[in-house]
Amino acid sequence: MVKITTSPTLAAAIFLSTATSTKAFQSFLPNLFAPAKQPTPTTAGNIELEDRLLAAIESNGKDRRLDNSEEISSLVSQLEAAGSPIPRPAIAPQVYGRWRLLQTTNADTASPIQRKAVDTTKFDIFQDIVFAEKNADEDGSASGDEKTLLVRQIVKFSETSELCVDALASTSAYPLPELTDREGTGKILGLNILGVSLVGEEAAEDPDKPDSRIRFVFDEGKFDFGSFTLPYPVPFRNPLFRDAVKGWIDITYLSDRIRISRGNKGTTFVLKKEQ
Repeated sequence: MVKITTSPTLAAAIFLSTATSTKAFQSFLPNLFAPAKQPTPTTAGNIELEDRLLAAIESNGKDRRLDNSEEISSLVSQLEAAGSPIPRPAIAPQVYGRWRLLQTTNADTASPIQRKAVDTTKFDIFQDIVFAEKNADEDGSASGDEKTLLVRQIVKFSETSELCVDALASTSAYPLPELTDREGTGKILGLNILGVSLVGEEAAEDPDKPDSRIRFVFDEGKFDFGSFTLPYPVPFRNPLFRDAVKGWIDITYLSDRIRISRGNKGTTFVLKKEQ
């Protein structure tokens, strides 16, 4: 089991007005100065929509995390239409770290295990986008020649017990050769066991939104109860299932505190940055 280290948010983007002069100066003294950390520029309209979305989710109640609320869906669509404040979100520094799941749609194409886990609203659910511990610094940033990107799903049952499922991930910044396009929908004998995925033209990336997709393939998982562990009951590495456990998320909106993603099974996720 590859362990990972979660991290605080890495250095934020530099304001365009200071980037040119800073880079010019650094070209002469590259090792003496580093760009100042600045907050991501987000428009007042985006901030208002984010506030309204967070308020609507809180008002909706944690026990309705898996809910197709029209108000929440409308606010999600408005934020997506307004445009992500952070370009190329799948490889932006702000995407790394821990994200808390706030809301998701109840997609019939999701796997029964996924729907059950998400619907268990008394448990906190997180998604970590991090690097494998063997090549991660203390702050979670990558180090060394080989950088293994992970997307880790975590369901916290208590302070000492949790379910962790690791997926090997691939972006243009950290490509993984194994992650070719998924070929099958995932149905087994016509049944939705591992979820039903978009494939082919339906799964094509939006050319107008470069570097918005993180591809992944589930690799291993376990239930950790502190004093003992149990393996996750899906043979992710079995060649017969390898294509079926591939997936992707398109990041349709990213700011310093909110991430909206749409998955290969048609599910929409709203997450808030934890660290």
